[in-house]
Amino acid sequence: MTYQFTRIAVKIGSNVLTRKDGSLDVTRMSALVDQVAELHRNGVEVVLISSGAVASGRSEVKPGKKLDAVSARQLYSAVGQAKLINRYFELFREHKIACGQVLTTKENFGSRTHYLNQKHCMEVMLDNKVIPIVNENDTISVTELMFTDNDELSGLIATMMGMDALIILSNIDGIYNGNPADPAATVIREIDGGKQDLSEYVQTSKSSFGRGGMLTKCTIAQKVADEGITVIIANGKKENILPSLLAKSSQTVCTRFIPAAKPVSSVKKWIAHSEGFAKGEIHINQGTEEALTGNKATSLLLVGVTAIIGDFEKNDIVKIINEEGEQIGVGCAGYDSREAISLIGQRDLKPLVHYDYLYLD
Repeated sequence: MTYQFTRIAVKIGSNVLTRKDGSLDVTRMSALVDQVAELHRNGVEVVLISSGAVASGRSEVKPGKKLDAVSARQLYSAVGQAKLINRYFELFREHKIACGQVLTTKENFGSRTHYLNQKHCMEVMLDNKVIPIVNENDTISVTELMFTDNDELSGLIATMMGMDALIILSNIDGIYNGNPADPAATVIREIDGGKQDLSEYVQTSKSSFGRGGMLTKCTIAQKVADEGITVIIANGKKENILPSLLAKSSQTVCTRFIPAAKPVSSVKKWIAHSEGFAKGEIHINQGTEEALTGNKATSLLLVGVTAIIGDFEKNDIVKIINEEGEQIGVGCAGYDSREAISLIGQRDLKPLVHYDYLYLD
């Protein structure tokens, strides 16, 4: 069978893999592995971003004393990740398919070198017909270093690997135009990339087992679609959901974010998702803001800089702030902060942020 995409990232949410009592739903996991195996046999490259480590650890360990949230998360995920990947390994082995574990942290996306190493690792796995199973390394990711949730991680993986599509599996059919519990509410079938404001439709409540709610999913989906990748939010508990979503003339109920027509360069994709790792701020005057946001491709020059805040090295990510104090974009610094501060306002120097390394919001 031929499918409409040949390279996809599939994010399986904790709501899909977890039963009501908080334990791992092995039946559902097995069904999803069968579906991924079918796609794999038909030439579709799949990267799985799987939640469920904390849920699978919770049923194995009974702590002697009450733990704070961070300690509990570290304990459950350390035990649960081993159990989860082992389960995946056994399930894929039944299909004679190898899978491999990729544990990552937010910091790995902050440095271009780490980013490319990680990309290379997954490319080698896919070239050798191994399915990468990615999760955040919860044992060392604490609070400010954490991804918002695996939705954010799946968005980064999809853009990093140049995916045709990102499929986010949740426990509802997509984004509704009202409360999903309301019988009158229906699924919004198509959303135009970054154009629509969805906050009026989307509930802000988090899922019972995961960290992310529907609003996070929408924000990530719009950002990824803006970079030329189709994003689909669908119900992971439905039978045979993945093959039916990928079928050429699929009528499966889901929300599809239409990708932007103009693809973005791989460096700009990295920068677009690296805002959370910004080490400093570049404040610019109004003339420079107008030049940057105009129709012509323009680099950020030191002559238009009014202030530099923070301590950063060359090639670090920096935020670009206008006179009103609003962020208008992010970029990759061409100087370290000390040198840049000494050159503020000077003409005829190489750009502080070159156009190729500049991403405007």
